[in-house]
This record gives sequence, structure tokens and C-alpha cells, in this order.
Amino acid sequence: MESELELDEPIAVGTKNPYDVTADVSGLKTLFVNVFFIGEPGHGNPWVLVDAGLMGYAGAIKGRAEELFGPGTKPRAIVLTHGHADHTGSLKTLLKDWDVPVYVHRLEIPYLTGKSSYPPPDPAIGGGGMSYMSWIFPIGPMDFGDAIRPIAENGQIPELPNWRAIHTPGHAPGHISLFRDKDRTLIAGDAFVTTNQNTISAVATQREEFHGPPAYFTCDWEAAKQSVIKLNNLNPLAAGTGHGIAVRGLELELGLNRLAHEFESRSIPSLDGRYVKQAAITDEHGIVEMPTPVSFHVARGLGLGLVAGLLTYMIWAIQRDR
Repeated sequence: MESELELDEPIAVGTKNPYDVTADVSGLKTLFVNVFFIGEPGHGNPWVLVDAGLMGYAGAIKGRAEELFGPGTKPRAIVLTHGHADHTGSLKTLLKDWDVPVYVHRLEIPYLTGKSSYPPPDPAIGGGGMSYMSWIFPIGPMDFGDAIRPIAENGQIPELPNWRAIHTPGHAPGHISLFRDKDRTLIAGDAFVTTNQNTISAVATQREEFHGPPAYFTCDWEAAKQSVIKLNNLNPLAAGTGHGIAVRGLELELGLNRLAHEFESRSIPSLDGRYVKQAAITDEHGIVEMPTPVSFHVARGLGLGLVAGLLTYMIWAIQRDR
């Protein structure tokens, strides 16, 4: 499964689109969230899927997999960086055809086995249209049954030799990132992202910007900061994130280092957000204690306006096409 990239080889060799990380870590954007295929491209080669994208993209994920690994291919396993709906939307459909284990950190298990909803989103954090609309985003609970497997405490996943899972909480209690030491390749999930996921314009254009996790679903900001510092200390040479294009080399080094040192000012849109002063408390069973909700009447109004505007545009576009 592993490529033989050496550290003195160009890290981008073999990449074909802005979401590919290395020659054997291929990316696919599902509307505004990325999934990754870890494996050397070639008919019949083994591979692992990281995350499952938005609902309705199972066909696109299977199609990309067949381009990389041949008709009828299926992964050895699926690894979830975390279980938010934009990263698990197509999972149930994929599992109908792929009877494979789904690995998650043990602290994500209650949200993926029907035991608990995630901490609610925080529209009061502001920062853009995605935040203002976040109160309508689903939070579960979701139940993927016996497919869910805990990642070992040492971070090793049997189907992913040479990689290790690193606990990077903050955006979600059991969020993990994947790191390959031999060439310092990182799949960061939403621990940090390379576009401002809080704003609709940045999401639409994929404007590159090193940014902390999507603010509206981050339930522990101090943990999120420490996770970025942890990943920066790994000195990755190439990184794919849950939102935004892949980054490499000096651009990655400088961008991630600056984010780690200026995390609060670059990542937290408003100090009035629900989880800024007090984190959600969770454990292996799910939510334990939540901070008091913050009023988001303004955010709700803006969000409703944005939703109405988007629906109006979609109706106009459909009629125009006809």
C-alpha cells in the first residue's frame, strides 16, 4: 500500500488535482468537504478511505476509487477523522456495498452508535454565512452499528501500516489526524483547514487560508489550539485537510506555524461564542455537561435569509436551464 517516496523527492510527484496530497494519497472534494484515498494507484492495489463526505456522494466516491484502483474495488477499511455529518454523509450508502470496518477514536463512538448527539453548533460564534446557517445542520445521533471499531490506544490501524492516528480533539471530542512519519505526510481532518470554512464565499471559491477548525462546530477551543500546536510540532511536509486544497513544503511550514502562534486571532470569530469561555464536557458515553446557550436570534435571522436566498437562486437556475 505504501509508496516509496523519499524525503528528497518532490512531494507533489504524481498528484493530479488540488486535493491530492502525495502520489499515494489522493483527494476528492464532495461539494465542500474532502475525502482521501490512501494507496498506490493501480488495478487491484489495496487502499483505505479516509472520511465519507456529504450525503449523496457515494457514487462519486466509488467512481474515483475505480479510477484509482480498478472496477469493483473496495477499501480494506474506512477511517473517520470524526463523525460530523459532512464527513459521514455517504457512509451508510457505501457500507451497503462495502462490508469493511470503520475505525474511529473511542471518544467518537457514542455519536456513531446511536448513544448521543454531538454538542449543538454555535451560530453565535459568527464569522460568516456557514456559521449563521449552522443551527440547521444535523448533529445526530447516528448509528452505523457493528461496523464501528475503536482505534487502538497506540494509534495503529492494521489496514494502514506506517501511519498512526493522533488524537487532535477540540472540533470534536474524538477527532483524529493521520500521520506517516517516513515522509511526514499528514491528513489533518478538521483540526485545521486551508480555507475559511465559516464563510460561504471562501467555501465557494476555496480561497486558500490557514484557519482553525470550522468554528460553528468546535466545542472545545483550548483543546483545538493544543491540537494545532501538536500537528505543527510534527513539521509535516504535505497535508490534506477536511476543507480546502492540499498544501506542501514551505507554504505549509509557514502557514501552520503562524496559525499555531496566532490561533485565537486567526480562528475564533467572536469571543461571545457558546464554547469560547467554557468547553462542552464529554466522555466515552457522549455529552456530560454543556455551557449555557448563547442567544443567536441575529444569526438565526441571517441564516434564514441566506437559506431563502440560496433556494431562490436554485429555483431561478433550474428555470433558466429549462
